[in-house]
Amino acid sequence: FVLFLPAVLLLVSPLPVCEAAHEFTVYRMQQYELQGQGYGTRNAVLNTEARTVEADVLSRRCVLMRLLDFSYEKYQDALRQSAGAVVILLPPNMSTMPQDVVRVNRSERSQQNAVRSLPQFMAIEPEMLLMETVVPVYFAVEDDELISIYEQTRKASASQGSASAAEVLIHTATANGFQMVTSGGQSKAVTDWMVTSIEGRLAGLGSEEIPTIVLVAHYDSFGVAPWLSYGADSNGSGVSILLELARLFSRLYTYKRTHAGYNLLFFASGGGKFNYQGTKRWLEDNLDHTDSSLLQDNVAFVLCLDTLGQGDTLHLHVSKPPKEGTLQHSFLKELEMVVASQFPEVTFSMVHKKINLAEDLLAWEHERFAIRRLPAFTISHLENPKESLRNSIMDDRSRVNISVLTRNTRIIAEALTRVIYNLTGKGAPENLQIFTEQMKIQQDQLDSVMHWLTSQPRAAQLVDKDSTFFNTLEYYMSRYLKDVKLHHVKADKRDPEFVFYDQLKQTMNAYRVKPAVFDLLLALCIAAYLGVAYLAVQNFGLLYKTVQRFSIRPKQQ
Repeated sequence: FVLFLPAVLLLVSPLPVCEAAHEFTVYRMQQYELQGQGYGTRNAVLNTEARTVEADVLSRRCVLMRLLDFSYEKYQDALRQSAGAVVILLPPNMSTMPQDVVRVNRSERSQQNAVRSLPQFMAIEPEMLLMETVVPVYFAVEDDELISIYEQTRKASASQGSASAAEVLIHTATANGFQMVTSGGQSKAVTDWMVTSIEGRLAGLGSEEIPTIVLVAHYDSFGVAPWLSYGADSNGSGVSILLELARLFSRLYTYKRTHAGYNLLFFASGGGKFNYQGTKRWLEDNLDHTDSSLLQDNVAFVLCLDTLGQGDTLHLHVSKPPKEGTLQHSFLKELEMVVASQFPEVTFSMVHKKINLAEDLLAWEHERFAIRRLPAFTISHLENPKESLRNSIMDDRSRVNISVLTRNTRIIAEALTRVIYNLTGKGAPENLQIFTEQMKIQQDQLDSVMHWLTSQPRAAQLVDKDSTFFNTLEYYMSRYLKDVKLHHVKADKRDPEFVFYDQLKQTMNAYRVKPAVFDLLLALCIAAYLGVAYLAVQNFGLLYKTVQRFSIRPKQQ
């Protein structure tokens, strides 16, 4: 019993619970289909040993990467080697903290590296999504335990390529490894998912034939991981301005003296990041499937609000330049005049881009309206629709300058008001400031709306039709608008325009394990120990005499 007890204890003695496993939340890369084309990662199940990119062999291993050290080349190399999974570790509080302070108590050099890594990662997010892969790709927010796991794994991975075979064998046998395991199952398509949009209106003063101005902003966010997509500038800024314009014009339309002869239709669209599916179906319902709609009558123009939270530039994107004498041309001129006379620090321009129907995705939301021959344009501080900011998990609250957002709200409100009330034609001065004193833009309210929008991910796959997000949005719009109602879009069952998948957020466990070589060496050591013990018992008499002979001889001397 005494001989076998040490071997048994060596085999069954466990690691302390706090050291044996670490549980943390992971967020899976996008997985969806759009017009039959798949994007993102197709798998969700993970149960494999961890490595870092320093290891020579990554096949069937979970590759850990920190954002500070991330590069697209390393990511592609892991996929080429058929890695079992990729887990990218993000700085903590990334969605709320400024970019120059990504993590507390980090060295100055590391902070500088982090600042460089953020825009670099933002630029390659679209490339990661375009390359559909079977490798599960997850994101996790760093904590002390995860950093410790990463550093231990990195040291073990680096030692394999720079040491001799004997050193690698010894290190492999003695080092700790980590088995990464997800708690959820394989991802499945979500059937009957609804994309929700919401509309409200302010009726103009006059007959039913009066023109209608449509104000639009899509509310959903997008990034490489849906649960990390907060969409501050794109397009929380557009929704914030839309709601502030609803508040301002509701006050003007309350009084008969300032009740204008234009219908104002406000539309917060869903599925904007998925080729504007909510807008597409809304237009079909209003133009093809009903006999009574403001969109069927006299639409003056449609103004789409997109990414307006930073910068000193404003661009009016059009698919067809407006003709002189039209109301959309008047709005263009009023914008130019307001900017030139009241905000000289802002650079304004019109950007003309024809609709390319050969492309899979439309560039801007106004193109959905232009396809249906409705005069429309998009106003944005971005000149290029393919700017990475529009589809990035890095688009957090720090990306929006609330002063700039307030200024852009005022520019749009002033230009709209001058068009609706024909102030220029009535001889109003160019530098007339309309929204001042009691009618001024409420910066605090804009800030509160931005805080509410960026406090939750708004990816189209996550915002359910019964979510509190729509309850709050509907309540807010109902305070200022009439006939507020929700529109639901469901993909066609035979030929779905979009398909979403589940398992986007899971719990992952990192179990501390020893490699198989360690088990082999441990078995050999135990076998040798038991073999020596067996021989000692079988030849105990001979062993006793030998020990006795050597012990008596020194006494005689």
